[in-house]
Amino acid sequence: MTGLAILDVARDGIFVFLKVAGPLMLVALAVGLAVSLVQALTQIQEQTLIYVPKIVAVFAALLLMMPFMGDAMAGYMTRIAARIAAGG
Repeated sequence: MTGLAILDVARDGIFVFLKVAGPLMLVALAVGLAVSLVQALTQIQEQTLIYVPKIVAVFAALLLMMPFMGDAMAGYMTRIAARIAAGG
């Protein structure tokens, strides 16, 4: 396996990681920002308040995005298996 092939596999893996984890991270960011804004507007300074809505929102997004995430990871595995079967 050449250095170029290794970089190609690594780049593909990073793109798949970003496609899989990106939407969940954006949901967590948006919910965290919204809860922080509500805390600032109402002057409720409870530090643990942010965790429950964020966990619920990320779990809901995970359930919603699971087919897309599975398809992206299955496609990556298919590409890696094809590369292994081709001998590098």
